[in-house]
Amino acid sequence: MAKNKEPQTDVEQKLKTKYDRKMEERKKQEIKDKRKTRIMQVGAIVIGVGIIAAIAGSIVISAVDKHNAINSPYVTIGSYEITEPEYNYYYSATVNNYVSTYSPILSYIGLDTSVDFDEQQYSENLTWKDLFDQMTVEQIKQTKALLDDAAAHEFTHDTTEEYANILSSFSSSAESQSLSLSDFYTTSYGPYATEKRLEPYIKDNILAEAYYNELLSQNVPTDQEIKDYYAEHTQEYDKVDYKSFIVKADIAEDATDEDIERAMLEAKKKADAMMEARQAGEDFKALALENAAEEDKETYQDTETDATLNEGRVYSGIVSTISGWLFDEGRAEGDITVLEDTTDHQYYVVEFINRYYDDATDSTISDTISAERVAQYITGLEESYTVTDNKGELKYLTVDLSAETTEDAATAEDTTTVEDATEADTAE
Repeated sequence: MAKNKEPQTDVEQKLKTKYDRKMEERKKQEIKDKRKTRIMQVGAIVIGVGIIAAIAGSIVISAVDKHNAINSPYVTIGSYEITEPEYNYYYSATVNNYVSTYSPILSYIGLDTSVDFDEQQYSENLTWKDLFDQMTVEQIKQTKALLDDAAAHEFTHDTTEEYANILSSFSSSAESQSLSLSDFYTTSYGPYATEKRLEPYIKDNILAEAYYNELLSQNVPTDQEIKDYYAEHTQEYDKVDYKSFIVKADIAEDATDEDIERAMLEAKKKADAMMEARQAGEDFKALALENAAEEDKETYQDTETDATLNEGRVYSGIVSTISGWLFDEGRAEGDITVLEDTTDHQYYVVEFINRYYDDATDSTISDTISAERVAQYITGLEESYTVTDNKGELKYLTVDLSAETTEDAATAEDTTTVEDATEADTAE
């Protein structure tokens, strides 16, 4: 039975402050996701009944409330008066796209989908609902800007087939959740949602997505531009092969500071001895087996795999304790070291094998350049699309986000980013 590479927990991944997380969250939305498709999945389906508690379909609605919701603006974006049903559609799709993307690691980012989002703090002054409201408004703004630009450039796209596929997926999802199609719409997209009301919103998204992809195709870089971009981002795109082994300090739960210090010294001696033995010519895997705890020996005894060997790893997918050393420009084949991890009270014995660039990554860089160019273009389009909170429900608009993130940067405790956690899963 094949074994995994040497175990690494998510918390061993590169730590970031909450301020960094927020800044990188926006960057990921604008760049990384655009390598695939920046426009949200137009057929985003609620992955669990009741997940969007803020727009649950069980609310009793009066005729007056319904008339006002359907006919009066909930928020105005540019020249567009967005009604509550349209806003709910975008909000629901935005949340579900986010939740489905990060579902394996929601606990790491502090989101509980069983609790109302407005009862969970994303930061000191923002709830998760505030964050999703902000993301929703940005999504609507971008969609409308793309639609206007598409019209200005006489871009057309037949939405028939894609729309039919989305309706089919809705039917399948409703059946799987034992809901009528009508109940599925209201449960998933709010109390005013019907197939007829959602149709123009869905088709708008299909058209906007098609136009976005057209913009990407118009902004494909040349081979030389790809080479130049790589030259400026070698650490991001290079890969390394290396061997590693963790020597953990033997620390009891009630250990004193002196006990911990002694245990770390013993672990350091063990790690140093292993490094010296390797430098003398002994086999790295054999040394790992010799130094492994009893419960881990089976992992290193496996003859089909080498649990100490890590191949094709990128900088962001390697624990921060050792990534800097591995990607040092002066690193050479056969270099070996012992690196201390004070957070988890352990030492890494690390041997560098190779650093290289995979030509297949050219396509990734090409997608990134295209996405960055289109993101910049769309940002320019969006500048004239001001936001007016007609119903006074978008609380994030009243918060000084720049002041908040500055305060978070100074006071918030370190936490892993969404990207770190997903990359940790992939790496292992």
